[in-house]
Amino acid sequence: MDMVFFDNIDKLGRIVLTTVMVYVLIVLVTKISGKRSTSQLNNFDWIVTVMIGSLGASTILLKDIPFVEGVSSILVLYLLQFLVTKYASISPQFSSFILSEPRIVFYQGQFLPDAMRTERLTRQEIECAMRSEGVHSFDDVEAIVFESDAKLTIIPKPSPTDASGNDQNTEDSVSQTIQPLM
Repeated sequence: MDMVFFDNIDKLGRIVLTTVMVYVLIVLVTKISGKRSTSQLNNFDWIVTVMIGSLGASTILLKDIPFVEGVSSILVLYLLQFLVTKYASISPQFSSFILSEPRIVFYQGQFLPDAMRTERLTRQEIECAMRSEGVHSFDDVEAIVFESDAKLTIIPKPSPTDASGNDQNTEDSVSQTIQPLM
């Protein structure tokens, strides 16, 4: 019980100094690495973000981990994330392997139970996404897609005025966004 509130001034000073240095490092490297580091996270980006947070915390709190070793591990993770995402952007096969594919979970008035079960989604979660988008009727929805970043995207049915009276254009515009997922 002796060290509940305070251990010693040297330990506290080390933690404060290391915290400032790790904070500056992560802010700078995140800025340099671009929007990908702070965008909507897919599984891969989420894992890297958690690892960077864990390494930052370990570097700050554990005296057995020197600052240079903690910084090196954080920089290597950022480099690996950059290389993997760069390669994924030029290789569709690698991208399919590393990232999850979007999946339609509701289409033309019907919930798709197999897709919902595979993605472990409930009807309530889908309805919540509809409400947050201001959609109050299933009749107004063409499809709902569970995206790679775990976001539910609501694709509204096109209104008759969107197609300027041409029903074929309406079907084509919907199918262009949904067809690759079917």
